[in-house]
Order: sequence, then C-alpha cells, then structure tokens
Amino acid sequence: MQKMTSAYANKMLRSLEEDKCFWTNKERTSCTYVVALNEEPVIPEYDYSEVAKTIEEIDEKIAIIKHAINLANATAILQVGDSEMTVDSILVRMAQLNRRKGFLDELRKNLPKTRVAPHYGVRNAVPEYEYINYDLELVKSEYEKVSNSIMEMQMALDKYNQTVQFDVDI
Repeated sequence: MQKMTSAYANKMLRSLEEDKCFWTNKERTSCTYVVALNEEPVIPEYDYSEVAKTIEEIDEKIAIIKHAINLANATAILQVGDSEMTVDSILVRMAQLNRRKGFLDELRKNLPKTRVAPHYGVRNAVPEYEYINYDLELVKSEYEKVSNSIMEMQMALDKYNQTVQFDVDI
C-alpha cells in the first residue's frame, strides 16, 4: 500500500504509459525480421513471454492507479465557494461550464448590428443586416460569472491534487 496525491499518481501513469509504449514498440519492431538469400541473418533480441509479461504488469499497475484515482475522485468532497462537491462532479461541471463559456464567448464578440455579405451571384441586392437578439451586457456578465466559477473549481482541484493523499495498492 502506498500513499500518493492525484498529481503524483498522474505522473506515475504517464511514466507507465511511456514504459508500455517502449515495450510495445520493441515488440512491434523485434517480433519479425527479414533475411535475403545468401545473407547471414541478424536476429533481433526478442522474448515474447518476457515482453508480454512486462506489458501485462504495466497494464495491471495502470488499472490499479486509475481505480484508486476514481475512488478518490468519487469520495473526496471539496469546498467550492458556498457549496461542497466531489471531485468527479467538479470535473463534470467544469466540462459543462467550459462548453457554455465557449458559446458565451462567441455571443459576447458579436456586434449589435452587422452587415450580411451579399449572396453569390446576386447583383444590386438591398443590403441586409443581422442584429443580435439578446442583451450584450447580460451575456458579458454571464461569461464572467461562468469564467469565475470555472476558476474557483480549478483552484479547489489544484489544491486537492497537490495535497490530499489516498491509498494505492501497488
């Protein structure tokens, strides 16, 4: 049993994924070889059993660490502003708010009145204008509110990821 923070666990996961990539690449490049007629073969060093066992051990460690992170995320309760949220609910809510923020960003960049480009092939057309159908100041205010909520959640997550430890059975 080992104690680790979420930040450390994620660094371990990246390292394990790099190791796995090394071994799968070694397997891919070493499991066959080509020899021309009348040529002495250069046989790459490769032991299927060793490589398969190593990849399996890495996959087991990855599964254990991810499971521990998921358990911690589902049970750890963080204070975010005036409310309490689990880490996993913060992650879901942040994704929702980031999508909303993107849309609000588009809206806040619109001008109240914009000339629409004439359609291709239409000559001497009467100019057309597109108008926004919302309160631009309200949208700007909502954008700031959503942005601040995301920042508040991110700060709570950052603190959690760097300081709170949980058990990992590796």
